[in-house]
Amino acid sequence: MIAGIRGTLVGQSLDAVLVEVGGVTLRIAVPTSTLARMPAIGEPVRLHTHLHVREDVLSLYGFADAAEREMFDTLLTVSGVGPRVAIGVLSAISVDQLRGAIASGNVQALTAVPGVGKKLAGRLVLELKGKVDAAAIAASTGVAAGGDAELAAALAGLGYTAAEVQEAIRSLPSDPGLTLEERIVLALRHFAG
Repeated sequence: MIAGIRGTLVGQSLDAVLVEVGGVTLRIAVPTSTLARMPAIGEPVRLHTHLHVREDVLSLYGFADAAEREMFDTLLTVSGVGPRVAIGVLSAISVDQLRGAIASGNVQALTAVPGVGKKLAGRLVLELKGKVDAAAIAASTGVAAGGDAELAAALAGLGYTAAEVQEAIRSLPSDPGLTLEERIVLALRHFAG
């Protein structure tokens, strides 16, 4: 398996990059998030990769960081999700937003992704909920595990960045009697205010 590529960026298109490695130029499909982080043509580049093997085709998929590649691999475990759908999902929403949507069961956020209907979004939540938990969301947003982890997952699922999630959680009163729903409402008021 090819786990990574280091070479020189020699070209790019809307959905792929061309990387020269040892005299061989590889076409590597990438999500838009990775494409946006590419250096200038002629500069060195390093990508975390996934080699997808079918009977008639070898396809190489690249990612700017290991978290994206791991989420890509996780998405491929869902029935009905192939590499093109997985790349489409990672092109449409960030890994943190995807984790948050799955952890909080936010099917509506997933259906906003082109190519993902209600049925597939429900399957993503159902099959990945145990693999992507609130603790992972909390870690990705810098929030300590516990009651705030569920809140962080819910806010990330709504599309807020890690910095916004941290800011909203810091702004909440330290009343231990507040339910998760009340804490979400207060966090949303913080964003509105």
